[in-house]
Amino acid sequence: MPFPEGFVWGAASSGPQSEGNFHKRHQNIFDYWYATEPTAFYQEVGPDLTSNFYNDYTNDLKLMKKAGIKALRLSIQWSRLIENFETGDVNQEGAVFYQKLFTAMKVAGVEPYVNLFHFDMPFELQHQYGGWQSKHVVDLFEKYAQRAFELYGGQIDHWFTFNEPKVILDGQYLYQFHYPNIVDGPTAVQVAFDINLASAKAIAAFRKVNTNPNATIGTILNLTPAYAASDDPRDQEAARIAELWSNDMFLQPAIQGKFPSALVDLLKNDHVLWDATENELALIASNQIDELGVNYYHPFRVEAPDVSPKSLQDWMPDIYFKEYQLPGRIENVDKGWEIYPKALYDIAISMRDRFGNIPWFVSENGMGVSNEERFLDDQGMVHDDYRINFMHDHLAELLKGIEAGSNCHGYFTWTAIDNWSWKNAYRNRYGLIRNEIHTQEKTLKKSAYWFNQLSRENQLPPSNFELN
Repeated sequence: MPFPEGFVWGAASSGPQSEGNFHKRHQNIFDYWYATEPTAFYQEVGPDLTSNFYNDYTNDLKLMKKAGIKALRLSIQWSRLIENFETGDVNQEGAVFYQKLFTAMKVAGVEPYVNLFHFDMPFELQHQYGGWQSKHVVDLFEKYAQRAFELYGGQIDHWFTFNEPKVILDGQYLYQFHYPNIVDGPTAVQVAFDINLASAKAIAAFRKVNTNPNATIGTILNLTPAYAASDDPRDQEAARIAELWSNDMFLQPAIQGKFPSALVDLLKNDHVLWDATENELALIASNQIDELGVNYYHPFRVEAPDVSPKSLQDWMPDIYFKEYQLPGRIENVDKGWEIYPKALYDIAISMRDRFGNIPWFVSENGMGVSNEERFLDDQGMVHDDYRINFMHDHLAELLKGIEAGSNCHGYFTWTAIDNWSWKNAYRNRYGLIRNEIHTQEKTLKKSAYWFNQLSRENQLPPSNFELN
């Protein structure tokens, strides 16, 4: 079966993972972390060069076209665009870079989908104010967003406020895999509210200054239904709370303008509810998204915790649920992630039935594999049939959801070109295009040819695809 007419075939990336640090005025938190603790990063590889998109974007876009990529989801770096965070004055060199990049994308026939924040808090704002712990930083983000809309509104039809806000909570404030590596559940709750508020303020700024009749604004969330380990009522309750915390805490404000009442009651009863004013709640209520980007990689399976949440312990969201590993699962062992394509169908039905069938698209889906050199042939091509199978099986489930009436209009794989991945650096490769990081030589993998046929024909090629 074909995908709907006009379905968008794209790839996703981010500024801090692809551009490199060339001519940046400020550090973000990963720049600072690497500069002060390089041993925290795999093989001590940092974000200085990444995949050199800052210098190579013209040639990179040509390779993307050969891979059938018709749209690229990328991000502006707050630390590159803005010179003075307090006033919102722009750095001219950074502003010109993005203007030239977006122009080059249009010329190349690669539609830009532009995200404003992809984990890369300017270090100065983290150090001085605590980053998203501060509502002053929320106001500064609004200024930055408005500058971006004013500068590039005529070039960009698809804007997004955040990428995966839940990962900001998990990495920075709960589980210590993003700087500043804090473990503080109540602070994570406040940060969750502040990010929702920042997104709403950016949307309000967009509505105020946008003059492009084709432009929309959304957000990008990593989603999966919370699957209970069993029918045991305790496991079912764990899944209910996990769904509230992991998905609905960002979905409902973005789409419906309100927080889930059951989550608010739980946080209030635990005396950890965020600080919020009536005006802030009203602003969130009146600034919903136009479309949703959904990142999906692996399922979220939970069971009842070993220790009752009523025990004397520091508050963390996972006092109510414990992650569960399904016995006999198919797994990407390089990441430790279960491969479960049916979740994309479940997400599609959830969007249809729970969230008003909002327009949405798969904004990230992909497979990271270590040591892909083992799959190189004599001509230097990576034969990544595992990646083809992964995309094929997920797209087959997505198509079932679309046929059932879900309003999904695109699929973006992570990623176009192998890029730098935070603490993991280049340990796992995700690209349709291989990047030899020591020489920056970039070549199409087998999956790129498969994706080209998918994009060209707008229907699934077989998973046992062979090159002509």
